[in-house]
Amino acid sequence: MSTAELIEQCRKEINDLKAKVEEQRGDPQGVQPLSEYAKEQNMAKAAVPMKQRRILKGHFGKVYALHWSSNDSKHLVSASQDGKLIIWNGFTTHKVCAIPLRSSWVMTCCYSPSGQFVACGGLDNLCSVYKLPQTKDASAVPKTHAELAQHEGYLSCCRFINDNEIVTSSGDSTCILWDVEAKTATSMFQDHTGDVMSISLYDPSGVFVSASCDATAKLWDYRAKKKCVNTFHGHESDVNSVHFFPDGNAFGTGSDDSSCRLFDIRACTQINRYSNDKILCGITSVSFSKSGKFLIAGYDDFNCYIWDTAVGQVSESLQGHENRVSCLGVTEDGKALCTGSWDNHMKIWA
Repeated sequence: MSTAELIEQCRKEINDLKAKVEEQRGDPQGVQPLSEYAKEQNMAKAAVPMKQRRILKGHFGKVYALHWSSNDSKHLVSASQDGKLIIWNGFTTHKVCAIPLRSSWVMTCCYSPSGQFVACGGLDNLCSVYKLPQTKDASAVPKTHAELAQHEGYLSCCRFINDNEIVTSSGDSTCILWDVEAKTATSMFQDHTGDVMSISLYDPSGVFVSASCDATAKLWDYRAKKKCVNTFHGHESDVNSVHFFPDGNAFGTGSDDSSCRLFDIRACTQINRYSNDKILCGITSVSFSKSGKFLIAGYDDFNCYIWDTAVGQVSESLQGHENRVSCLGVTEDGKALCTGSWDNHMKIWA
């Protein structure tokens, strides 16, 4: 058998296998959503006894981003249009310190895993890293540790891998892995065709997922392949936020198409959709509870909805903000949720 005949035979076998897989998979549009099945069976909603426990007041502009410290699940950093990063003690509501920024157009912030650094970025196209003072003196101003410059568009999100590595996403359609100490980009991830709005890391496996205005989410390997592993379609408009499921095998997204989605990484497909006829606005941010039982999403209609991840029903609605909920986050220990809003305030729920 010649080489050309062997190649043709392999192609035929591949096409036959693809046909068998599609036959076994069936029509995904014909599968009844779990939310509809739950409604038909009158399944009881999961109880979420969450109440507002704290309110953090101190910003004089719209709160754009917040991030809990994974080191103690007590401190968090917030970024606001008033041109300041504030480090809070979420339990006492006290301000630990305030960091004045050179540009007030900040769009993202994050804590390092050790709790020794915070980072932020925005319309200045820079990722600025600050070393927090190891003192209880509130008057001590954190020093600029590094300014990372290479993006050609605004910085939309940043997340530390460790104290010396950070991943950033940008309106220039790229993500970059940085060496903070050397102030250099070690890897660039280019595959999106629109602004990259959000990223989420799952460090044990060396991967991160990005969400973009091209209506897709992409999975990246930043340790070995340093390239796009898979692309996930389903949304019909800009994807504004993404967050890994706790076990790292799936991730949730929130979009301007008024829906959240759950994508399975192993099956490379969407496995659930979170939307209803009463919600007509976009989603700004998403996060999972510690167990993954609930998907929490912030909306433009000033509300925060908690969805049952498996069933796809709204379990609770957290109301209280007077403007859009722009950001939210769950503590590492899973005991509290913080929401930030354009009403200049942040609220802690538990």
